[in-house]
Amino acid sequence: MRKQAFSVHGHFYQPPRENPFTGKIPQEPGATPFHNWNEKILAQCYRPNAEDGNFGRISFDLGPTLATWMDENAPDVMKEIVRQERSFYEANGVGNGMALSYNHTILPLATLDDKITQIKWGIADFEARFGHQPLGLWAPETAIDLETLMVMEQCGIHYTILAPWQANTRVGLDTSRPYWVDLPQEKRIAVFFYEEQTSMRVSFDPDATVNADRFMDQYLLPLYPDNSRRERMYLIASDGELYGHHQPLRNKFLQWLTTGALVNRDIELTVPSIWLRDYPPEKSIRIRNNTSWSCHHGISRWASECACAEHGEWKAPIRRAFDRIANIVDTEMQKALDPYHLKLLEFRNEYSAVLTHRETAEAQLIRLTGKTAWEEAEKNKMLNFMNAQYERQRMYTSCGWFFGDFNRLESQNNILYAAKAIDYTEKATGLEFRRSISRYLSKIESHDTGLKASTIFNNAFKSCNPADS
Repeated sequence: MRKQAFSVHGHFYQPPRENPFTGKIPQEPGATPFHNWNEKILAQCYRPNAEDGNFGRISFDLGPTLATWMDENAPDVMKEIVRQERSFYEANGVGNGMALSYNHTILPLATLDDKITQIKWGIADFEARFGHQPLGLWAPETAIDLETLMVMEQCGIHYTILAPWQANTRVGLDTSRPYWVDLPQEKRIAVFFYEEQTSMRVSFDPDATVNADRFMDQYLLPLYPDNSRRERMYLIASDGELYGHHQPLRNKFLQWLTTGALVNRDIELTVPSIWLRDYPPEKSIRIRNNTSWSCHHGISRWASECACAEHGEWKAPIRRAFDRIANIVDTEMQKALDPYHLKLLEFRNEYSAVLTHRETAEAQLIRLTGKTAWEEAEKNKMLNFMNAQYERQRMYTSCGWFFGDFNRLESQNNILYAAKAIDYTEKATGLEFRRSISRYLSKIESHDTGLKASTIFNNAFKSCNPADS
């Protein structure tokens, strides 16, 4: 019988939670008895899975914003996750970790330049953290289009993971094998489609994951025909927070599924990077553009009204407002870069060195412009622009659009990031932009409470600038 294998992929991610005007995470009542959700999920999921060695056996991606928080608040856990992935890499020549684009932006909704920045920043974070190049990259919400795959490939990514309904056709789709997706200029990238039924059972049927041996016998092994004439690998994909947070003690299920449940069973544990190396795709397939794993309406959930999340009429106008802010920030910064004959995209992509602490912002400014002597005012102007670019990227964090009403922490945080981007840009230019943005946001209000987006936006400035009150 040919090799029969499976892999588990965990998508470990939490959005940034700090107020950009204070740099602190406010008390989050829903996380009681913990101060905030990051602390709660750390205790229930990240730490237990690290202690159980799960990060050394499964395929996983780890959000840069979450990893940065753990660097400061749980360095022992972060070091253990890195150690496990690095040990896997040294033992196998390929890693079991995948990169994740930096700010969890829905990439098909992003401009080409923002796709490039998000993917380059995500890869840089992975390389700085794990010490080697990632072969795979997880697209947030697995939201995908052909342009995103093209950028991945151009940035050195070999594969990604998608839901089976993201294939152009379900007829004849074999989720036990990877496929090539052909790209322009005779390029291509590999895609693994996760196994739908087992992934859904792990994610949404707690009874199915009470016992890993039973899960193996009832749900996994029946996928493999007797005396199979070819190799098969099925991939189970889910949110990593499921293992201990969404479902208590499922870190122990994962530990046994990837260790003890393999004993005396004709099935092996692997990861996509190893399978791709040993059994590359034999066929090509087309993808469905603008699709995702958590919205069967494509990517409408993050762009407009969608049956997945009622009362989303605010999403399109807020996205248009953010696009206006992005245009203001980009236009003004490009003007500042023109005297140095620098292009915004290249300059912004280099900012990953600052995000990963390989270089200070001041050192980067000197290196890229070639100017060593800076007047304090001019230097601060450029540093404010660099900070504005960071905030303008994270205002598109997908979590802000996931739910039906924007009267939630995630959506309000996105508005705060947008306000901070404008704040930095005003400091850099000496110009005033907030009033026109506020007028536009005043037309948008919460269905549940009547809270206006402009109120959140204006209060962000007032909280740290009492003179604006």
